[in-house]
Amino acid sequence: MADGESSEALSAGVVGGSGFTGGELLRLLDGHPNFEIAQATSRSYENKTIGSVHPNLRGRTLRFSDPTDLESVDVLFAATPHGVSMERIDAFEDAADTVVDLSADFRLDTEEQYEEWYDGHSAPEYLEKSVYALPERYREELPGAELIASGGCNATATMLGLGPLFDAGLLSGDEQVVVDVKVGSSEGGSGGGAASSHPERSGIVRPYAPTSHRHEAEIEQEFGISVSFTVHAVDMIRGASATCHVFPDGPVSKKELWGAYRESYADEPFMRIASGGGGVYRYPEPKAVAGTNYGDVGFELDPANRRIVVFSAIDNMMKGSAGQAVHAANVALGLEETAGLEFQGLHPVGAP
Repeated sequence: MADGESSEALSAGVVGGSGFTGGELLRLLDGHPNFEIAQATSRSYENKTIGSVHPNLRGRTLRFSDPTDLESVDVLFAATPHGVSMERIDAFEDAADTVVDLSADFRLDTEEQYEEWYDGHSAPEYLEKSVYALPERYREELPGAELIASGGCNATATMLGLGPLFDAGLLSGDEQVVVDVKVGSSEGGSGGGAASSHPERSGIVRPYAPTSHRHEAEIEQEFGISVSFTVHAVDMIRGASATCHVFPDGPVSKKELWGAYRESYADEPFMRIASGGGGVYRYPEPKAVAGTNYGDVGFELDPANRRIVVFSAIDNMMKGSAGQAVHAANVALGLEETAGLEFQGLHPVGAP
């Protein structure tokens, strides 16, 4: 354990523990060396065991409790629909020293952004104190943070892919950037709906947000750019795969690209570069990171069209949600950064 890292046991609560992301949080916290789950809440499954809802947690005796009766904990993870956390943030902060919110309620910096991209904000005074969770970009801001906002999965995949180009000065922000993201059905949550039923979802490549996806706001906020962003629903369960088409003002060499990505990610415990090597998995694919907190990135040059193509792949419920939240909490609380997140994935494996 590195100097300054804590080995103490911390109590954790999960609000909204019956959803897909809540289940992932419970799985991660259950195996975490520093966290003890004190409470998991659910309106629909109050008094049911967490294993009765999440079959991978069978045998665990913890039962869901009423979300209005919060216990005092060190860390509270809120896996609630958009709009809930901003209404309950005072209660969350009263219950915990550190709140990690996995909804969109505290990801953006200003009330004006929420007016533009969502339906306004009822607790804008909290926006200034919130820290974006993604450690690869906000590691320095996270230690000691009291309110942490886990990023959107589509935004996370895109930002991890594009970040090194901006950090290395290969992009200034004036260039055209076109992003196409393909996501699995778990992004829609456990509630489902007509479009998520198996007969309708199976076999599809369906554009469901051709323009104006809300995660654009996070990308534009991070890089100060205007991005052309499209999202497709595809026939997989876990995963978000972003393909970014970037048109730089001047020539960029393969050596410069390798240098930029290695500089950004060589020391990152959960980032891997997959860029045109040998074997079957030559570029990032969600299947290769399913169930893990890893992010895979890669790239190719298209000199004839003065284009850089950037690929990135994450598990939307892990690196794009619960894994990112636990990773950020580890950093914020001075724990071993990789604690509870060491799972390497499986190969071969079926559809993620």
